[in-house]
Amino acid sequence: MRAYKTAILLISTSAMLGACGGSGIFNRERPDEFAVQRQAPLVVPPDFNLAPPAPGAPRPADGTASEQALDAIFGGPAERSQVETSALDRAGAAAPGIRSQVGDEGTNTVAKGRVTRDIIAAPEGDGASAQTVVPG
Repeated sequence: MRAYKTAILLISTSAMLGACGGSGIFNRERPDEFAVQRQAPLVVPPDFNLAPPAPGAPRPADGTASEQALDAIFGGPAERSQVETSALDRAGAAAPGIRSQVGDEGTNTVAKGRVTRDIIAAPEGDGASAQTVVPG
């Protein structure tokens, strides 16, 4: 068993090292550092005249940074189709504070039965004693 592990380790190591190779260790092609050319310096165009913002004026950006990011990613709000609008109208609108009311202890819930309570209250296991019954 130890010989198999050693052989697998040697084969995988040699395969990984083989991927690093090229034409040899000392024959690598390197870029010529003297062939680099300088770029022309950046120049401000002559008609570049920005007016400084007025004190107390609102920022020119529309909305917050997160709204701008969502608009850039998703393209802004899209119009709903007639089918979607009809389905939402039939479903009815949810209460504005519904998410805070769901976790409230005073919220009425539906009893799902004894089996559901047993499943939820069951201790977590490792699955070793799990069984299935296939109806035949």
